[in-house]
Amino acid sequence: MSEASGHRYIVALGSNMRLSGVGGPRAVLDAAIESLADSEMDVLARSPTIATVPVGPSQRRYANAAILVASPLSPPDMLVLLQTAEREFGRKRRGQRWRARTLDLDVVLWSGGIWGSPDLAIPHPTFRERPFVLTPAAHIAPSWRDPLTGLTLRQLAARAT
Repeated sequence: MSEASGHRYIVALGSNMRLSGVGGPRAVLDAAIESLADSEMDVLARSPTIATVPVGPSQRRYANAAILVASPLSPPDMLVLLQTAEREFGRKRRGQRWRARTLDLDVVLWSGGIWGSPDLAIPHPTFRERPFVLTPAAHIAPSWRDPLTGLTLRQLAARAT
């Protein structure tokens, strides 16, 4: 696929569980990015992976990263692709929020600006308060602007630290 075609997305990745046959959380993120690059998107940039403390009741530290991708997929179709990848990496969407998980993939921003549906909100509703999302995202796309605040990812990351 040509990176000039379609939409661009910033996708946040997180893991805090080992996956049999893959390894620990960092290896899970590496494998997930490789798998996504083989799907209906081009990975244009990847942040370094950072270790972060969990949000909520989970006791395990997370590995977090972000990728900038180009894809012809619409936001709802991108959500389906990301949720399919999560399931392929052992994610089960039941039980309490913020529990340990092998893979969490979230659309943070989209080149089309704002998207709202019952299943998907872009920009991600809580990304502005989450350094574990902002730090990696600002690393790969510092001048991308939040369509609601007008602030760049660099500015938002500086405020969140």
